[in-house]
Amino acid sequence: MRKLISLLFILGFTVTAQAKVPAEQAARLDQDLTPLGSERAGNADGSIPAWTGGLTSPPEGIGYVAGEHLPDPFADEKPLFRITKDNTEEYDAFITRGQKALIERHDTYFLDVYPSHRTCANPEFVYKAARKNALIGELVAEGNGVSEAIMASPFPIPNNGLELVWNHTLRYRSFKLQREFTAIPVNQLGDYYEVTVHDDAIFRWSDPQMSRAEDLNNTSILYLLQTKAPARSAGYVVLVQETLNMAVEARRAWTYSPGTRRVRRAPTIAYDNPGTNSDGITTSDSFGGYNGAPDRFNWTVRGRSEKFIAYNNFRRVLTTYKDMVGPKHINQDVMRYEKHRVWEVVGSLKPEFRHVYAKRVFYIDEDTKGIVATEIYDGRGQLWRVQELGGGVQYDVPLCGGSGATVYDLVVGRYLMLGLLNEEKPINFQADHLKPNRYTPSNIRRLGR
Repeated sequence: MRKLISLLFILGFTVTAQAKVPAEQAARLDQDLTPLGSERAGNADGSIPAWTGGLTSPPEGIGYVAGEHLPDPFADEKPLFRITKDNTEEYDAFITRGQKALIERHDTYFLDVYPSHRTCANPEFVYKAARKNALIGELVAEGNGVSEAIMASPFPIPNNGLELVWNHTLRYRSFKLQREFTAIPVNQLGDYYEVTVHDDAIFRWSDPQMSRAEDLNNTSILYLLQTKAPARSAGYVVLVQETLNMAVEARRAWTYSPGTRRVRRAPTIAYDNPGTNSDGITTSDSFGGYNGAPDRFNWTVRGRSEKFIAYNNFRRVLTTYKDMVGPKHINQDVMRYEKHRVWEVVGSLKPEFRHVYAKRVFYIDEDTKGIVATEIYDGRGQLWRVQELGGGVQYDVPLCGGSGATVYDLVVGRYLMLGLLNEEKPINFQADHLKPNRYTPSNIRRLGR
């Protein structure tokens, strides 16, 4: 198996800046690597198949209807085996420490492992951008910004942990999208309530009119969130203008509160401040696995491994919320796990900064470039929280990535489900009506009212 990176990278050395890769390395994106930089070949025993282009359109005969939730193309498959407390040692090399902690904590927690499918697929223009990014993308400002690259993950052939984090942050998620989703916090007694949210975004990083990062005027994402329910929170609005070079300017954020009817700057919507509508179970910089400035952590790479991760979970999206919620954890009967290759990236808090998390471990799917699982440690070195996200594909776009996430607090015994679309309409990935003037402080006052 050919190496993707240098020996220094494998050993986990921190590199804060790295030049683009040479042309002979970039040429591998049309040879032994996929256009996004993962290994085309499967693994030695065949449990991970080769990537042959992914799932680029709705398969025939599965009942796909435009505008409805995607049918499960693997609905007829049965689990290969189940991992429980009784056999974790047999599969220890392939489960994350977070999964192991959940299995040890809850007798009812298990992983049903299915055949693996490398469904990740993107439009050809994303692949074209990735090929170009490999030759021109660079970290700047000691790793707090990205130069030249555009559209797709900026470092398809990564050289260090920070580049892998930026690949996650700037992965292709369409240009404009709109959705309504539900978040469900579940307390120690199994009681829960539902939070209904409308959000939309313009991913300026993926604007087809832009040719390089410098065209963005240092704004990579425009994001707006409106809370619809419960009644006590209805009308609360969040606006974020995400910066690309965070050393030049930090994230710009505002909130509108219906109680005060005022728009306020919100520097607290960042880092370790409690996440919006999360009931305090997660932090602002943990949404989506990780977001925002990477400056408070040193990022190193433990290497690449094969793990059973949540993947191709179409069935989860087709399950009612009532059937998903369990007293201690999500109903694992609706979950699907597959073996995939992941990068293991460790973020260790820099001594000069503060954060409620002292260390965070990311498992980044090599195909989607997105974080699919995390482990979060407190200042005592104790495993505190575990996040589980989804990998796979939105095959009607196509676009790499799953939907929905779960955050477990192992210390308190609570958990939070996020990004649920099951009882809402599917994400609109072609929300062409969204305009930049929507994402202004004056407009969120109007929306709140």
